[in-house]
Amino acid sequence: MRLYSSQCMSEQMRIMRSKELFKELRDRIVARHRSGQGYKIISAALKVPKSTVASIILKWKTFGTTRTLPRPGRPAKLSNRGRRALVREVKKNPKITVAELQRCSREMGESSTKSTITAALHQSGLYGRGARRKPLLGARHMKAHIEFAKRHMKDSQTMRNMILWFDETKIELFGVNSKRYVWRKPGTAHPLPNTIPTVKHGGGSIMLWGCFSAAGTGRLVAIEGNMNVAKYRDILEENLFHSAQDLRLGRRFTFQQDNDPKHTAKITKQWFRNNSVTVLDWPSQIPDLNPIEHLWRDLKMAVHQRSPSNLTELERICKEEWQRIPKSRCEKFVASFPRRLMAVLAQKGASTQH
Repeated sequence: MRLYSSQCMSEQMRIMRSKELFKELRDRIVARHRSGQGYKIISAALKVPKSTVASIILKWKTFGTTRTLPRPGRPAKLSNRGRRALVREVKKNPKITVAELQRCSREMGESSTKSTITAALHQSGLYGRGARRKPLLGARHMKAHIEFAKRHMKDSQTMRNMILWFDETKIELFGVNSKRYVWRKPGTAHPLPNTIPTVKHGGGSIMLWGCFSAAGTGRLVAIEGNMNVAKYRDILEENLFHSAQDLRLGRRFTFQQDNDPKHTAKITKQWFRNNSVTVLDWPSQIPDLNPIEHLWRDLKMAVHQRSPSNLTELERICKEEWQRIPKSRCEKFVASFPRRLMAVLAQKGASTQH
């Protein structure tokens, strides 16, 4: 019985915390205080939190009244009902514009400015952000993504360690790959020490072909001129098996590549068949699950810290830094593959953060 009454009292106190007390109840609290009762006794007798009792008595001592005093600040231009309606519109259509929300607000009889609407959405944790560009996906794409993720979630880590991951990337000589921050005073954005020098078109660039596995980085090759099917086949001929041998994968490794037309051309497929290379069946338009993207980021950051001055030096430094990437880093990224597959399943085959 005591437990039940305690639960009722706590529930009643919770309700009272969320609402203002009736003036009659506030007056009774003050009357009991004037008769000499303590906060604890008043709280228990009237089933009001002790902190609320103390607050009401302090207000009475300060202002001499228990009435609700005028609140500071200008009243909100948009009612809670209006704000909730706008939030519902945004959740139904995240691409809706502020001008369209303004029309919705007028139709509800609450004409509001754009800044008022923006502030109301901010209060609800909604902020305008640039939409990420993702590949256009159809039902067949998403179905293929789900099937791929389910199939390879069952792979053992030993099987994943036998995958040779491949990709191509471009590195600019004076490219800026990440934001740089400086400590400066307001109005001093343009003095030389507070800026990052740039040149048109990045000062030139090189295209790189690289591969890696959980055992470490394989070969890194600079691609001269435009990549075509014949050049891609030559790179595979000269580097693929050497990389697998360097990483001690033997001949039973699985090669991963995306669905670039050069990679899926008849000539390329025939080369894989002639050389008994197992190629990972990679669905089209799948989110970028290749963990080599993290290695490209590491490489670019390391290279630009060394500030190469010409393309020949850039290529040399790229190859040096590629070989310096520790095996533990490669192991970590390969081990993240199941999490990427889980993200695909969580999004039901649609785009993920990767």
